Amino acid sequence: MITKAQLEDVTALNKLVNSAYRGESSKKGWTSEADLLGGIRTNEEGINELINKPDTTILKYTENNEVLGCMMLEKQGNSLYLGMLTVSPDLQGKGIGKEFLAAAEVFATENQIEKIVMTVISIRAELIAWYERHGYVKTGETKPFPMNDPNFGIPKQPLEFIVLDKIV
Repeated sequence: MITKAQLEDVTALNKLVNSAYRGESSKKGWTSEADLLGGIRTNEEGINELINKPDTTILKYTENNEVLGCMMLEKQGNSLYLGMLTVSPDLQGKGIGKEFLAAAEVFATENQIEKIVMTVISIRAELIAWYERHGYVKTGETKPFPMNDPNFGIPKQPLEFIVLDKIV
C-alpha cells in the first residue's frame, strides 16, 4: 500500500534507501550504485528535512507495517520532480516501482501538474531504459553530479545526471 510518509518513518526510510543504493545489500537488486559511489545515499536528517519541506512529499510502500519502498515528489513550478525512488533489493522486479510511477502520475494530476521530471546518473543505462519503457524521455539536458557532497555519496569516477521527463 502506498501512503504518505510521516516523521515516524524516518529511520525506516533511511535504512531502506541506503540498503537499496549502497553497500553489499544493494547488490541483491539492480538499482545499486555501490560500484559508482561510496558512502551513504542519505541520512535521517536529510529525510527529516524532506518530510518537513514545503511542496515536497515522500510516499512509502508498506506491507505488514514494514516500509519496503519510497519515492520523493517535489513541486517545482509547473513540474513535479521525482526522486529517491527506492524498492527493497529483495523485492525489486515485482512491480512496486511501476506502482510508484503510477502514484506519481496520480499525484501530478491531482495537483494540476502536467510534467514529471527526474535526473538519473547518465551511465545507468538499464535504469534509464526502464524509465523510457514507462514513458519517460531524455530531454537532452545534463546536470553536474555533486562531486564533493557526502550527502550524495563519494563518486568513484566522474559522473553526471541526465534529465528525463514525462507529460501526464
